[in-house]
Amino acid sequence: MSLHASLRGKAQTLFGRIEIAFDAFFGGTDNPLRHLGALGLYFLWILVATGLYLYTVLDTSVEGVYTSIGYLSQEQWYLGGILRSLHRYASDAFVLAMMLHLVREWAYGHYHGFRLFSWVTGVPLIWMAYISGIGGYWIVWDSLAQFSAVSTTELLDWLPFFNEPTARNFLAPYTVSDRLFTVLVFIHIGVPLMLILGLWAHVNRISRVDYLPSRRLMLGTLISFLVLALISPAMSDAPANLALMPTDLRLDWFILFIHPLTDITSPAAVWSLIFGATILLFALPFLPHPKAQPIALVDAANCNGCSRCHADCPYEAITMAIHPDKPGHKIAIVDPDLCASCGICAGSCPSSTPFRSQEKLVTGIDMPQQPVDVMRQQLEAQLAKLEGKTKLVVFGCDKGADVHGLAGTDTAAISLLCTGMLPPSFIEYALRSGVDGIVITGCRDGGCDFRLGMKWMEERLAHQREPYLRRSVPQDRLQVIHASRGEATQLAMAIDEFRTRIETQAVASNKPPAYSRRKV
Repeated sequence: MSLHASLRGKAQTLFGRIEIAFDAFFGGTDNPLRHLGALGLYFLWILVATGLYLYTVLDTSVEGVYTSIGYLSQEQWYLGGILRSLHRYASDAFVLAMMLHLVREWAYGHYHGFRLFSWVTGVPLIWMAYISGIGGYWIVWDSLAQFSAVSTTELLDWLPFFNEPTARNFLAPYTVSDRLFTVLVFIHIGVPLMLILGLWAHVNRISRVDYLPSRRLMLGTLISFLVLALISPAMSDAPANLALMPTDLRLDWFILFIHPLTDITSPAAVWSLIFGATILLFALPFLPHPKAQPIALVDAANCNGCSRCHADCPYEAITMAIHPDKPGHKIAIVDPDLCASCGICAGSCPSSTPFRSQEKLVTGIDMPQQPVDVMRQQLEAQLAKLEGKTKLVVFGCDKGADVHGLAGTDTAAISLLCTGMLPPSFIEYALRSGVDGIVITGCRDGGCDFRLGMKWMEERLAHQREPYLRRSVPQDRLQVIHASRGEATQLAMAIDEFRTRIETQAVASNKPPAYSRRKV
């Protein structure tokens, strides 16, 4: 195993354990580590909203810029001061969420194949975020802004692009003019606009993007920012004085860490680190990776153009075109560069039903590595061996908790590419074959490797998304359990509870229980 693969494996294990621990406290829906992208976008909207007000009251003159910002924090603390603090803390939170999102996606291997475009378009966003953040500190024009401006320009002077030292512009009072702050405000507004455009490109190939996290997560982070704004409001340091060397600075380590790093090393070392890291991030998707999984295949004779696979695809890999053999009908077309090989499309196909009398079950769209016909054969083979008081079938996910160890004399276990690959008709098929209960397990909310697998599965079971599970299927015989990687023990315990419930409940009921949904 290569060093890179070993490091990534350890990072994935660490992230998985932390996420599971957070799940116990927050739950999957409100777990911040499972919604870092949506959190980052939420913090950006806070930055935009607060920044618009700050811009309207900002005096961009040399004499007025420090005073106008100080007025917000001291005289108008109840509005401008709080908004300034929100702007400050949201910017730090945005950088933190962005870097954690980067590390998490790398740890889980979400940077090559069909995810290559999102990864490559995300790398320049890091540069934009830091350019905007550092420039924002300059606008305050206090001693910290002076320190940052001089340190940044000295760092830029090392590059061969400048004919003369740019640091000279900040060595004497007469060198700083009103024009500088007009340019800084333009950059501080223009770069975030480019950042927003870059974010649009970043998620352009993803369908149903979570632009915002859950309401509770948004409210919780906003309250946290407000508490911080009241306890430790963002305040300016002493006014910038180019005749003095600033000391006793309150450094923002999330954004301005590059300055002390330059002091303890050198501009050459810092630029080598920055450019080296950028090149490495761009190169990661093109390094050797495990062989890509086969993509979904469309069978023209069995595709009726219903467009369900097109509607359910998490990565917009399926488009609809005119059917070559059926006038007036459409046919699904799979883009090999976008297909995630998740099989969710096979689960949405109306022809993916085991009740069809064909000797070989052929569907409109299917996965070569796990065809629906093989799923039916595997299910029938395991059903034939089941015996005992309470027989269960567990449908699991290759990316979630391992279900293979659950197989036994009274339990059949089938692991799928993604839980969303399971056609609901397989549930009814198993129950009609004499099974006492069906367990469907997959990744937690926000933790689905293919984003929408468990969501679509639950909507199909709840009769909210086609293909529906037929209403005649007894809902008390179903159990949905959310269990991510590393939660096989918790999954087994939840299944035992479900088995006990089936054994103790009445065989017949005048009013069937509501649809059960369980999280471990």
